[in-house]
Amino acid sequence: MRTLRVELGERAYDIHIGRDILKESGKIIGLVTKSRKAFIVTDENVEPLHADVLCESLFDAGFDAELTVIPAGEKSKSLEMLGFLYDSMLSGGITRSDIIIALGGGVVGDLTGLCAATLLRGVDYVQIPTTLLAQVDSSVGGKTAIDVPSGKNLVGAFYQPKTVIIDTKTLETLPGRVFSDGMAEVIKYGLIRDAELYKRLEKCGGREGVYAEIEDIVHRCCDIKRGIVENDERDTGERMILNFGHTFGHAIERKYNYETYTHGEAVAAGMVMAAEFGEKIGMTAAGISQSIRKILKDYGLPTDIELDRDSLGAAVKVDKKGDGGLVNLILLEDIGKAIIKQFAKDDVIKGNR
Repeated sequence: MRTLRVELGERAYDIHIGRDILKESGKIIGLVTKSRKAFIVTDENVEPLHADVLCESLFDAGFDAELTVIPAGEKSKSLEMLGFLYDSMLSGGITRSDIIIALGGGVVGDLTGLCAATLLRGVDYVQIPTTLLAQVDSSVGGKTAIDVPSGKNLVGAFYQPKTVIIDTKTLETLPGRVFSDGMAEVIKYGLIRDAELYKRLEKCGGREGVYAEIEDIVHRCCDIKRGIVENDERDTGERMILNFGHTFGHAIERKYNYETYTHGEAVAAGMVMAAEFGEKIGMTAAGISQSIRKILKDYGLPTDIELDRDSLGAAVKVDKKGDGGLVNLILLEDIGKAIIKQFAKDDVIKGNR
C-alpha cells in the first residue's frame, strides 16, 4: 500500500492506494475518527460486490455500520436522492461525531460528499472509490455536488474527506464500458500535465496493458491532482485545468439527458472539441486533436458526438468557470501543457463548429 498526503492545513488527509486493501478499511477509518458508528452509502451495482467486505472490516474494527443502497446512475445525483439520504441517516440516529462512508463510483461519492457537507452542518466522511474514474478523479479534492435541471454539478460544496481508500482490485469487476469511462480522465491527466504519462498510455495500447500497471497509473493521476488541489483548493485558478474537455462534455451530457453517454465518454469527445478549437485559433499545436482521437479509440472511447450550438450555448451560460459574459476555457498548447484562456461565451459557441 502506498500513501499520498494532501496538504491542506487542518483539512489535510491521506490517499491510500493498493490492491486488496478494502479489507483493511476498518483499521484505516479508525485512525481518522473517534466514533464507532458508520453510515455507508453505496449503489445497487456495488453493494453485492464490495459491501460485505467493507462491513466485515468495519465490524472487526469495532464499528456499528448502517448501509443505504441507492439506484445506480447519474439520475441519483438529485435533490430527491439527497433528501432520501438525509432522512435515512437521521432516522438511523446519526450525530455530528459519526462517520459517513461513500462506497462506489463518482455518483455515490459526489452525492454522499454533499450529504456529509450539509447534514447537521457537517459530518466527517470517507471516500472509497470503486471505479477508475472515481479513483483517479472525483474522490480526491473535496468537490461534492448534485445535478439540477439547469446543468451538471451546479449545487454543491467544497468539503474534503477525512481519508481516501483506493483498492485497485475493485477495478477487476468493472464492465468494459465503465473502465473506458475512467480512462478518459486518466488520458486527461497526461494531456494537461504529464507528457510521459500520455506516452505510457499510448504504449499500453488498451485495457490489458493498463491493467498490468494500474496501481502505478492510479498513483500518478492522484499525485497530479493532489498537487493541483494543494495549490488551488477552491478552483479559482490552476485547478480549472482539470476541467479540460468538460465544458463541451457537460453540454453533451445535458443534451442527451445524462442517459446516452457516460461522463467519461462525453469528456472524451469534449477533449477532441477543445483541441480542435485550440488548433483553429492557433493556440494548440497542429496535430494534437488527431493524436487525441487515436488514443481515445485505443481505449474504446468516442471521438465525435453531435453537439448543436443551442445545446452548447445553454451549458456555457451556466458554466462554473464563467464570469459574466466570459468563460474560462481550458486548452492545450501541447501534450502535457494546459492553459486557461478567457473567451466571450458567444465566441466559444460559434467557434465550435
